[in-house]
Amino acid sequence: MSLFRPLSITKSFNAYSFRWAIKRIIDVVGVFIGLILTVPFFIVIPILIKLDSPGPVFYRQERIGINRRRLNIKVQKEMGMADRRKKAGFGKPFMVIKFRTMHRYAEKTSGPVWAKKKDPRITRIGAFLRATRIDEIPQLFNVLKGDMSLVGPRPEREFFIRKLKNSIDNYEKRLLVKPGLTGLAQVEHKYDESEDDVRLKVKYDIDYIRNLKILMDFKIILKTVFVVLSAKGM
Repeated sequence: MSLFRPLSITKSFNAYSFRWAIKRIIDVVGVFIGLILTVPFFIVIPILIKLDSPGPVFYRQERIGINRRRLNIKVQKEMGMADRRKKAGFGKPFMVIKFRTMHRYAEKTSGPVWAKKKDPRITRIGAFLRATRIDEIPQLFNVLKGDMSLVGPRPEREFFIRKLKNSIDNYEKRLLVKPGLTGLAQVEHKYDESEDDVRLKVKYDIDYIRNLKILMDFKIILKTVFVVLSAKGM
């Protein structure tokens, strides 16, 4: 039996469905609550990052979002994004924003690689931010913009999508929903360090997509709070 039933997922995640609309409302309300609660982080964390290492406070990187064409949904072509989406061929590219956790130009010589424990590229404050997942907080603005949801599979770079789509079953199916600020895979597993880690997390992502319920989103958000407080994200 297949791990993935595309018809049921497509039906559940039609962009005009009631469930999709409710999920978006929860996202917007959740973002405003989240921004209010995290105001202290936007004051303290930038200071700590600047004191710890030279470079910008925020880190921006292109990630691939939902592939609406796979759901037969009409998508308005945003100015400046249409050519990039056509080039990627997977989903809608967008710029994700995070608190910087690595030294400036960390991938200049290595190229795109997974971070590992005690990775020399990670700053001292960066290690703490990654362990608590606090580095992801600025993505509340990505959720508000509509590129992401509060809960869903994590957005990935095109480089890794091209690398993993042929070696990991159902990897591209993650693009059938909006990527999330947090997700089932994130609260059940650590950061990716190898392809085996990704393979396990994809199973969690597919399980989430197949069985999505609003109640599940709330449970994942609560688990995320536990991960933040316990610093078990790394």
